Amino acid sequence: MDNTMRIFEVVEVNEAYVGAVNRLLLQLSSSPAPFTADVLAGIVDSPSSHLFFVECENVIVGMLTVGEYLAPTGRKMWIEDVVVDEAMRGRSIGRMLVEHAIAFAKNIGGGTLMLTSRPSRVAANNLYRSCEFRIKETNMYKKELKG
Repeated sequence: MDNTMRIFEVVEVNEAYVGAVNRLLLQLSSSPAPFTADVLAGIVDSPSSHLFFVECENVIVGMLTVGEYLAPTGRKMWIEDVVVDEAMRGRSIGRMLVEHAIAFAKNIGGGTLMLTSRPSRVAANNLYRSCEFRIKETNMYKKELKG
């Protein structure tokens, strides 16, 4: 990794982190829900959610989340919300994040590491395949629940 870049897990809540997530989410989704300090606190306080940032010269330029849980079929982990700032793309930052997530998942005991990616995200899909993720033939269903 370039020595001006570092990847770290977010372990505290601060407004700079909240602002960075909101800025990056706008580049990931056309209609992201507002990310708040309370949401960040929920991630930080959860033993099963791990938010990682990439920082370059004191600016957060990318993020990724690893979620984990145990099921009867074994330990499952999901990579979620992978995004690199548009101005920093093409510098292998996404690869650094994904490889960091893979190493993290192995370090916490291994299992099955999964992710989803829209087919229109060609570069992201190429990255995941190059990191030895394989397409799993399945149907993905989604239901939004209001609490």
